[in-house]
Amino acid sequence: MSITIPATLSRRSLLVGATGLVATAALRGAAADGAKPARQFKLVAVKGRVSLVGKRHPDTDVWCYDGRVPGPEIRARQGVPVRVIVENRLAEDTTVHWHGIRLPIAMDGVPGISQPPIRPGESFTYEFTPPDAGTFWYHPHADTPQQLGRGMAGALIVEEPQPIAVDRDLLWMITDWRLRSDAQVASGFGNGMDAAMSGRVGNTVTINGAISDRETVRAGERVRLRLVNGAAARIMALRFEGHRPMVVATDGQPCEPHEPEGGRVLLGPAMRVDLMFDMQGEPGRRYRVVDDFYEGLSYWLTELAYDTQVPLREHSLDAPLTLPRNPVPEPDLATAERHELKLQGGMMGGGGMAGMGGMSDASRATWAINGMSMTGDGQSGMAPLLILQLGRSYVLTLRNDTAWWHPMHLHGHSFRVLSRNGADVPHRQWADTVLVPPKETVDIAFVADNPGDWMLHCHVADHQMSGMMTVLRIA
Repeated sequence: MSITIPATLSRRSLLVGATGLVATAALRGAAADGAKPARQFKLVAVKGRVSLVGKRHPDTDVWCYDGRVPGPEIRARQGVPVRVIVENRLAEDTTVHWHGIRLPIAMDGVPGISQPPIRPGESFTYEFTPPDAGTFWYHPHADTPQQLGRGMAGALIVEEPQPIAVDRDLLWMITDWRLRSDAQVASGFGNGMDAAMSGRVGNTVTINGAISDRETVRAGERVRLRLVNGAAARIMALRFEGHRPMVVATDGQPCEPHEPEGGRVLLGPAMRVDLMFDMQGEPGRRYRVVDDFYEGLSYWLTELAYDTQVPLREHSLDAPLTLPRNPVPEPDLATAERHELKLQGGMMGGGGMAGMGGMSDASRATWAINGMSMTGDGQSGMAPLLILQLGRSYVLTLRNDTAWWHPMHLHGHSFRVLSRNGADVPHRQWADTVLVPPKETVDIAFVADNPGDWMLHCHVADHQMSGMMTVLRIA
């Protein structure tokens, strides 16, 4: 399928083919304090209209939270309880998954696994205490390709107990959209071609709900930039021309500060990266931010536009870049139990499927993990792929036997990314979503300290819906 959009959008155009289990009330090891009052929020899932592509084009019909794209930015604090009431005004079921938060299973938002779906006209209250500070996000886990692809997502920022020494804390929630020439979201969600290949990659990319021509900065300031890839399928590799950002956290978990490999910040769907910038550009100049992940389809996402003020300071801030560590348990690699998970299926180079399903319906099994396929958003009674012992350490080898990239997400836990193709991963990087390239392997390690039936799935929404999802049971 090809999509034609106005020339004014072509800068960002990449035309593409075609009930809940009972769990403990609080996560083990979390800094929950019953004396602290909960921070309360409300989200309303509803249809709306927003200006994605500028005033010269019609507003876009979207599905969203509170009539906004992205949804409201929720600011919580580490160790302080959160209470969110979600009201569903859509014509179909929905849920909310709090992506990356280590919370009790009953609050995880997977229909049929951790909670009943929120029916039209009904509400559900989510209550949890975030044990970790960092950059997280929220999105549906029901009719995922369509609800996410029409705009239902928002950022959840968990602040550290003590402020971090920066001049500004910025969020870029980056999303792509498959739009028609009239700026409306194209239909065709769940088609088999997307499901069997790279997923529904869009043709228009926005920052915080709009095409961005510039992001204003000032020379001499230190900026913490939180990047969230909220796309349903697009992988991004961002280069910041004329700048040397330092990666200080991945998926909300602090790491050793380092420059991104090759100067490119790699972001698969659902992944987050926190960057620190000492803005050393020239006042009045602009510097492009380029996404060049897809070969031959490079485009510029926005520009860092320096204002004309004198630099805020002549030299970089002396404060350290390292963020305080979160209380994530360290896996014992010497005693860890090891398992291999093979990612299988999809359209292969010769035009055939690797054993499962066809191409007419993304709800059919197109992908598998170790020969098992779970289609849809979650299925009650699905036999777990693995049964893990509560409190034990595990190493999982994710072996991608397919021709496509897979951002693999584990619910309810953060894990250490140990190695890629046998080579150690530096800088003590933790994650909850890891990008596994075609024909490569990634080793991850974690402590199974959170009881329940937890989803492990590809975060390309079409891949998840068509089989690349399974359950790990921790008991």
